[in-house]
Amino acid sequence: MTTNPALARALAERDYNNPTPVQLAVLAPEASGRDLLVSAQTGSGKTVAYGLAMAETLLGTEERFAAASAPLALVVAPTRELALQVQREFAWLYAATGARVVSCVGGMDPRAEQRLLNQGAHIVVGTPGRLRDHLERGRLDLSALRVAVLDEADEMLDLGFREDLEFILDATPPERQSLLFSATMPRGITTLAKNYQRDALRIEVATAEGGHADIEYRTIRVAPTEIDHAVVNVLRFYDTPTAIVFCNTREAVRRLHAMLQERQFSAVALSGELSQNERNHALQALRDGRARVCVATDVAARGIDLPNLGLVIHADLPNDAESLQHRSGRTGRAGRKGVSVLLVPPFRRRRTEDLMRGIGVVPVWSGPPTAEEIRGLDHERMLLDPVLTDDPGEDDVAAAQTLLAAHSPEHIAAALVRLYRAGLPAPEEVADPGEPRNVRDRGTQRDFGGPSGEGGSAWFRLNIGRRNNADPRWLLPLICRRGNVTRKDIGAIRIFDEETAFEVGLAAADRFGKAVRKAEGGDVTIEPLPGGPSSDRSERPARGKPMRGKPRHDAPRHDAPRSDAPRSDKPWHDAPPAEKPFRDKGFHDRPAAGKPARGKKAHGKAAFDKPAFDKPAFDKPSFDKPRGGKPTGAGAGERPPKRNRPDGFDGKPKAKRPRP
Repeated sequence: MTTNPALARALAERDYNNPTPVQLAVLAPEASGRDLLVSAQTGSGKTVAYGLAMAETLLGTEERFAAASAPLALVVAPTRELALQVQREFAWLYAATGARVVSCVGGMDPRAEQRLLNQGAHIVVGTPGRLRDHLERGRLDLSALRVAVLDEADEMLDLGFREDLEFILDATPPERQSLLFSATMPRGITTLAKNYQRDALRIEVATAEGGHADIEYRTIRVAPTEIDHAVVNVLRFYDTPTAIVFCNTREAVRRLHAMLQERQFSAVALSGELSQNERNHALQALRDGRARVCVATDVAARGIDLPNLGLVIHADLPNDAESLQHRSGRTGRAGRKGVSVLLVPPFRRRRTEDLMRGIGVVPVWSGPPTAEEIRGLDHERMLLDPVLTDDPGEDDVAAAQTLLAAHSPEHIAAALVRLYRAGLPAPEEVADPGEPRNVRDRGTQRDFGGPSGEGGSAWFRLNIGRRNNADPRWLLPLICRRGNVTRKDIGAIRIFDEETAFEVGLAAADRFGKAVRKAEGGDVTIEPLPGGPSSDRSERPARGKPMRGKPRHDAPRHDAPRSDAPRSDKPWHDAPPAEKPFRDKGFHDRPAAGKPARGKKAHGKAAFDKPAFDKPAFDKPSFDKPRGGKPTGAGAGERPPKRNRPDGFDGKPKAKRPRP
């Protein structure tokens, strides 16, 4: 793979006999010494690829580096985990060359990094923010730099590091070699390459499947309330040495991590709220084998390479196809096989199919692993356990003879089985919500049969009725969540004053009953209703506001077609009210004087009539005004004296200004 003897020995010690396609591409003769723009999927061996590609520029024909001073190579990575992983990869790859590799990442002590930089370094690996901070403070000297590498450049642009990258690249010598590696090639990457690379060689390495050929994708149907239990069963079913469970939020990571630890899983958590030391300890526990399960957010989706990682579980669906590909890329690396499992609630099926289509994979649907299947696998694994297959020692044989003298072989074997099971987390009872109905069948009505479950249905009661504003629109989702069933399994819903009766398809009735018993607690209770709702239950509307539309006391099936019968034919409507007699409103039928009649207008203006008072408005007869007449009596035509107001208002509206 390389002409440098020191690096060739390091590769031979790690059994790197078959180079990956990206490694062959960057080591081709036409790529020697040139700027490279490489697009390759995660997990394809890019770290070793650019580690070998820059060795010729850094070492030439020499086997060892000279004394360390200013850095000769700079590697920029988007996350702390990826930067530290690159440092570990370079540590064994350049071990025989005497290279001094220093990391500069956020979350670590910057003064300690400054001391290491002052002592000299051949290769510096860091994150954009911390590298820029060292440059601005004068702690990092890039005047002697020969190679600059941008790893996962698309991710750095997505995280908003464009200005930091441009600042770092502007500080490097213009004659340096630049290697840009990215999983995708958006416009921002091509612009960056155009501005900071010279005659770059474009290398594109991608599989025909658009993802990892060594990854088996599985999509598992699961009820929304049983996702945590499904995670337990999937972990027990595959039983890989190391697994990662991805969640979308930190709160979900904390909750799932606590649940797995409670069920005897050796699990660690990894999220952005942890300090760098805590994240390093978690990853080291996975590498050492002290932990087998990592519950993480997307902070672990890039750059983390764990040994023997054979399983990735998506407890929460990723946001896009690219995130799905990077999450799944934690397994199936360097030729090893892996499994990527997506836990999909029924209402997320279409989105899951879009995600899988985005990475070019046809989903394989199935239900969650059952407890019976897991127990069967436990028996097979127990027979293959080294405790039984390895030859016993002399002390073991002596102890076995003592046990056989005191107990029967069956008793000893049963005790061995109990000990084996005691060290395993117990599987959970998880139901398969089943395949969703065809879109064309959603408007058809199902006939579950008789009222007591005969002929295909069973009745249950819910302690919520019309007095609690019960409505099928929110009762149906509540019933489906509590019983881990789908809408197709629910039939008629009858709402009474104090409770609600509903029928469940006989195929799902047993599963529904077990689920509601497991979810007991709280204010809402669901229990079987043998015989169905009795005919003497009051189904009259409750007093209060009139009901609108269909009555809520006897709601039809939620998916039944709407009736075309006129409203007058429906039993809950009485005869239409008698029409009001027609009145020819003449002059004398106008509204009483006073305020304008609401909604009544005459000739586009509100109609006003003067009030007819029972007694005169003033005691003086000169101001008596009969309705509709002029002032009469002594002093006719006289008006009360005006009172001068300080603002000069004379009681007359001001004339409107004409519009221009």
